Amino acid sequence: MTAFAFDARRATLKLLHSVSTLPPNYAGENSCADLHISPSGKFLYGSNRGHESIVVFAIDQRSGRLTFVQHESTRGKTPRNFAIDPTGTFLLAANQDSDSIVVFRIDAAKGRLTPTGQAAEVPAPVCLKLL
Repeated sequence: MTAFAFDARRATLKLLHSVSTLPPNYAGENSCADLHISPSGKFLYGSNRGHESIVVFAIDQRSGRLTFVQHESTRGKTPRNFAIDPTGTFLLAANQDSDSIVVFRIDAAKGRLTPTGQAAEVPAPVCLKLL
């Protein structure tokens, strides 16, 4: 995950830093699929296909730098897209190769994910849109 500072006046980006989406001891194959910022702007979430997780980072509101918060298993295989509801209360992860959409509660203060125990069986979900 790479964070940039945006200079609106010059319409330029400045590299702040890059951080891995994976735990230091993970040695398997992985690719990232999706990322979203919480409605509060305080947290960044990204999906890992291979590690089968959502990574959570806190966003420093002054500098924009990212601090690792958590890796949470998506309870499935090949998480592609995921969606955060407009209130920032729930995250729904689409696990393409295990035919499931799994629901997590978001801790508004810490950004951490907790599985709710709710899931839906859906053939090969790849994109979620909340209306």
